[in-house]
Parts: sequence; structure tokens; C-alpha cells
Amino acid sequence: MNSFVKKIIDWTMEKEEEMAKKCAISMEDLDQQIAKVEAEKKKVQEKYDDAMQELNHVLARLEKIKNIEVLRCQK
Repeated sequence: MNSFVKKIIDWTMEKEEEMAKKCAISMEDLDQQIAKVEAEKKKVQEKYDDAMQELNHVLARLEKIKNIEVLRCQK
């Protein structure tokens, strides 16, 4: 599914580029599209950062648990 979406986006970008070469697309439209993509990129980055923080927290807890077990088993 991801491959399909990527192909559609690539095709759309090619058409937009062709329109830009013919001066058939306005700068305002491009600016709006850029703003939308930047906003979406920011949302994705925030979700990524949150997920990484959570995974780092879980990993730290698991390492702590492992260290407790190692200390117990060595005695």
C-alpha cells in the first residue's frame, strides 16, 4: 500500500512540475501546498519524538529490571 501511495504522490509531483514549467500554477497554490506539507511534517516529527521517548523509557525500565535480576542471581 505504501508503494502505491508513493507512486501516486510521485505522479502528482511530476504533473505539478510540468504545470510549473508552463507557468500554469500559481505561487500562492505552491505556497499553500508547501505550508501543508511542512505542517504535516511537523506533526509526524512530533509523533516520532513522542514514540521515541516512550520507547526509550520502556528500554530504560527493562534495563533496570535486568540489572536487578542480574544482581539477585549473582548472589
